[in-house]
Amino acid sequence: MGVKVKFNDKYFDEILNSAGVKAMTRRAAEKTLEYAKAHAPADTGAYRDGLQIKEVKHAHRTTCMVVGTDKKTLLVESKTGNLRKALKAGKT
Repeated sequence: MGVKVKFNDKYFDEILNSAGVKAMTRRAAEKTLEYAKAHAPADTGAYRDGLQIKEVKHAHRTTCMVVGTDKKTLLVESKTGNLRKALKAGKT
C-alpha cells in the first residue's frame, strides 16, 4: 500500500512567483545572455544584437529564455552551438 501525498499547489505557486525566484531566474538568463553575446560570431553583428531575454508565463511560474531574433539565428546556432554553450555557462 502506497502513501498518498497532497501538495499545497497555492503555496508552491506563491513561492515560484515570488520576487526572489523571479530575480534568480532573471539573473541566470542575464548571465547566459552575456556569455552568448560575448562569444557570438560578429560578421555583421546582427546575430549578436538580436539576442535577447524573453519572459514566458506558464501555469505556475514565469521563466526566462534567451532567444535570437535575427533571421540567421538558426544557421549560426547550427554551426557554432553558441546558445547551447551559453546555457551551459549560465548554469555555473
